[in-house]
Amino acid sequence: MKIKTQFKEIYKLGYLALALIATFWVISFFEVYQLTLKNTDISVGSTLIFKLLNDFWTGLLISILLLPLFFLIAYFHKKTATIFIQAIFTIIIVGQFTLVNYSLTTLINLGADLLGYSYSDITTTVSSSVEFSIGYFVPYLIFIGCFFALNIAFKKLFSERSLIAVSVITIVFFGAGKLVFSQTSETENQNKLNYLVSDILKFQQEKREMNSYNLDGRTDFPFLKSTANAENVLGPLLNLKESKPNIVFIIVEGLGAEFVGNNAYGGFTPFLDSLIDESLYWENFVSTTGRTFGVLPSILGSLPFAQQGFLEQQKLPSHLSLISILKANGYTTSFYSGDKSSFDRKINFLEFNGIDEVIDEDKFGENFTKTEANEGGFSWGYPDSEIFRKVVSVLDTKAEPRLDIIMTISNHEPFSFPNKNAYLTKVDSIISAKNMSSDLSTEIKSYSDIFASLLYTDASIKGFITEYKKRPDFDNTVFIITGDHRLIPIVQKDKLCRFHVPFYIYSPMVKAPKKFKSISSHFNVTPSVLSLLMHNYNFIKLDNVPWISKGLDTAAQFRNIHKIPLMRYKGNINDYIYKDYLYSDGSLYKINENFGTIKVVERELLNTISDSLQAFKKLNAYTTLKNRIYPEENNIYMNPGIEFSEEELKIIETSTKGLTFDQIFELAQKTAFNKDFKKAQLLCNYILNEYPNHADARTLKGRTFAWEGKYKEAEIELLNVIKRVPYYYDCYLALMDLYWWSDQDQKSIEIAKKAFKNNIENGDLSFKLAKAYQRLDNLKKSNTLMDSLLKIYPDNVEYKAFKQTLK
Repeated sequence: MKIKTQFKEIYKLGYLALALIATFWVISFFEVYQLTLKNTDISVGSTLIFKLLNDFWTGLLISILLLPLFFLIAYFHKKTATIFIQAIFTIIIVGQFTLVNYSLTTLINLGADLLGYSYSDITTTVSSSVEFSIGYFVPYLIFIGCFFALNIAFKKLFSERSLIAVSVITIVFFGAGKLVFSQTSETENQNKLNYLVSDILKFQQEKREMNSYNLDGRTDFPFLKSTANAENVLGPLLNLKESKPNIVFIIVEGLGAEFVGNNAYGGFTPFLDSLIDESLYWENFVSTTGRTFGVLPSILGSLPFAQQGFLEQQKLPSHLSLISILKANGYTTSFYSGDKSSFDRKINFLEFNGIDEVIDEDKFGENFTKTEANEGGFSWGYPDSEIFRKVVSVLDTKAEPRLDIIMTISNHEPFSFPNKNAYLTKVDSIISAKNMSSDLSTEIKSYSDIFASLLYTDASIKGFITEYKKRPDFDNTVFIITGDHRLIPIVQKDKLCRFHVPFYIYSPMVKAPKKFKSISSHFNVTPSVLSLLMHNYNFIKLDNVPWISKGLDTAAQFRNIHKIPLMRYKGNINDYIYKDYLYSDGSLYKINENFGTIKVVERELLNTISDSLQAFKKLNAYTTLKNRIYPEENNIYMNPGIEFSEEELKIIETSTKGLTFDQIFELAQKTAFNKDFKKAQLLCNYILNEYPNHADARTLKGRTFAWEGKYKEAEIELLNVIKRVPYYYDCYLALMDLYWWSDQDQKSIEIAKKAFKNNIENGDLSFKLAKAYQRLDNLKKSNTLMDSLLKIYPDNVEYKAFKQTLK
């Protein structure tokens, strides 16, 4: 009897399932409406039909999956079962609308790339795109309310018998629709929640497949290529000087080829447009990833992707890069960005390759102005004009030849930058001056923030090049300018568009400007640059290099001689350029000379390309999982992270299980205060392997060395902190303590002066300096410092007591 009663409860689940599906539909109507406001080129009617079909089957599948759990709970308590399903469906609705919001902002569905970001990176990215306020949460409340209202309405509208009839009819109707319309499988028509889960499952399945390959029998290094066979394609195009040239990379956030020259959205990068006629310029060039995470390993190392991007590997395999090779051959290597270099684990790659200096958000100083924070308090750091100004300010301190890598940031959500109103006005002026269609004009106006940021970044690059031209080393400098990927928020015309970026080699040494229509990618840059240098200058002998691809193609006509795998996000590798075709998500597209695509059906070719991509995926897995990119024993260039013994790994795993890195640091502090210095240092090392610029962890590690009396080790560690984060006051205090304990009072004075020069304002710092002067019998300076301190802190007992000793 109880089981029979339970089965009657299924009607309650049926009404709730119907309400869930209907709420999905309401959200889809909202999404399509918002897409029309963004001037996306969509067919409203067909798009809605495909979305409604997918929403129906997603809602039905969720309900079926929850049915056994519903029955189980109802067996013990019927009301609890209903409340449980209501709660789960509410969470699902919140998740669905959040994913729709994400898609409306980025114009892509969130998938397995979610797994490739740390919690810190996720919060940073979300903060840059979303300004949280009460108004932000109102739609969530509306859709949740809609779900409960629809549930009540359906109960009144349909009897239990009618519910069965409606269910059968809709399943048949929507089932037929799913069979008839193949377009329902297109990514943009998917239910967002269904896509997220399916993509994660697909990624995990592919990961298992790659891990299951029998790789143990292989010991070769399949990417190794002889330098003797490397063609020097750039040599004939440049008039090189006797001394090695400076190389300057300018990697521009979001700079797609569509925004340059006479392309679709041209006119908003006037300086970069002018450089085309002075440079070697590749019109049909591609980034290898759809987000920034892949640009450094691709453009500087021609490296494979690993499972979720090369930088996401906890331990980087042995490899070479332009940074490490040029450093070994006398170059001073520097990296500049306005954000934190820990984002996307860039710092891990840079330090592995022995970069001489990293200047990021923590190393600008008071003479530079950060981007104004949005209403949520978020700022990416320093805007593009300040990044370039910082570069110019330190160039004279760097020995030549130099490798300078500059990454911009302003052309990214939330598109905040200095003098924004002036650039917005300029956008209007350009629209008025250009003879563009009303549709294009309306679209540009709807994205005016983005086009204004393009103008700002372009002006920032112009200012940098203008200043550089005043330098005596300009005549011996090669500038390499490209985008990291095409910016995301503006609608993409096709699946190739996201990877299409401009590529310039600009230099006074260019013999004659040239344009190339042949296809090349970021993978081809380092092979060509290194070949150019090795053919013309005295370099340490390097027999083999582990590049994925060979050098740039300098053919003027449209062609493709490369096989180019593309990782759209930190997940599956589903895109591949093969000859003049793009393979994407199982479909094939022909690429024309204007770099547009058209879908084609060529089964035999599709299978050939699919097999070629699968072969690359196997190599990608093998070389990264088995450390088979470049032989470790031959690698004099790498600077690997801290190695842990098996015993240490067990301690780390036991101690840190379930903890965030912030919590691990708190544990390290507690452990250090309990005088278990070895474990505290181990925990700090674990943090520093993941976040090399974690100032708190490195300072704590230095303090533990000092507490143990290992003053030399402590000094090295603490000075390392100041090199990385020169405006971090606690490290200066730790060094002052160290020098006090080790009777190095003159060093105390020197480090205090450095702190004051960096505008570190801290009473304890002045107090420690006064004590050092006292011990050096310089009572006059000690008294002066204490008098100043007591004016600010007249009631400080410790300060007053010390002052008495100076009389």
